Amino acid sequence: MSPTQTQNDNKAVALTRYAWLSISAALITIVLKTIAYRMTGSVGLLSDALEAIVNLVGAVIALSMLIIAARPPDDSHMYGHSKAEYFASSAEGALILFAAGGILWTAIERLISPRPLEQLGVGLAISTLAALVNLIAARILIVTGKKRNSITLEADGQHLMTDVWTSVVVIGGIGIVAFTNWYILDPILAILVALNIIWTGVKLLQRSVAGFMDASLPANEQQLVEKVIAKYQERGVQFHAIRTRQSASRRFVSVHMLVPGAWTLHDAHHIAEDFEGDVRSQLTDAIVHTHLEPIDDEISIVDIHDK
Repeated sequence: MSPTQTQNDNKAVALTRYAWLSISAALITIVLKTIAYRMTGSVGLLSDALEAIVNLVGAVIALSMLIIAARPPDDSHMYGHSKAEYFASSAEGALILFAAGGILWTAIERLISPRPLEQLGVGLAISTLAALVNLIAARILIVTGKKRNSITLEADGQHLMTDVWTSVVVIGGIGIVAFTNWYILDPILAILVALNIIWTGVKLLQRSVAGFMDASLPANEQQLVEKVIAKYQERGVQFHAIRTRQSASRRFVSVHMLVPGAWTLHDAHHIAEDFEGDVRSQLTDAIVHTHLEPIDDEISIVDIHDK
């Protein structure tokens, strides 16, 4: 196993620790938000509590997928198991949509039949505490997910962040209800929150589908690869069949390098090693594949995928 592969596997194992943070935050907020709902009877706070339950299920799924993704390559999965992360993010997106549907159903019912709310002061205080717990956990997960290219952690963090915004809107709305007795505002806020959650779920599903379909690296990362290629073109090396793809936390770059036919295999090999190292310096932990070809052979410029 290569040093890069070993480092990737170690990092994947380390990511599972953050999933436990999400699970802990979900358990705490479920208890707090359920208490707040039972005390007030607010459908807005009920929507908050329902989303916390979805957060817990999503966090458990994220943990299980990260454990699978951390497994080293084997005979059946020679490129590893990193794509398991996309199952987690897909499940997160679906769960978000499911939670939004439940919130909409309850909110519309309450919109038709509004009712007074009780003990709003204590209920809002408890809900605020739950929102702070989610905010801290969400920021940690999002930052770590982006830093380590883990769509699972980032998706889980985004999921928690939607919960934070849910809480902010609901707490503000319930505060207004407490002073105005506009009880109809409670279900209206819940509906608005549900629509925002639906948007988040759709975006997560779109990213997951792109991952399953082996989407290319983002434009800014492709530009980094092109920058390295331009450096080597100045040294008389040409390139074609340049391909990139993202697989959860892993990036893959493959190119055909056309070198002068007069070069020795030793020289060509070293230029390829240097190129791969420069790409990895731009894209941390990228897996780079190079295919050497003689520049003066006309069949070298033919890409098998063009035939």
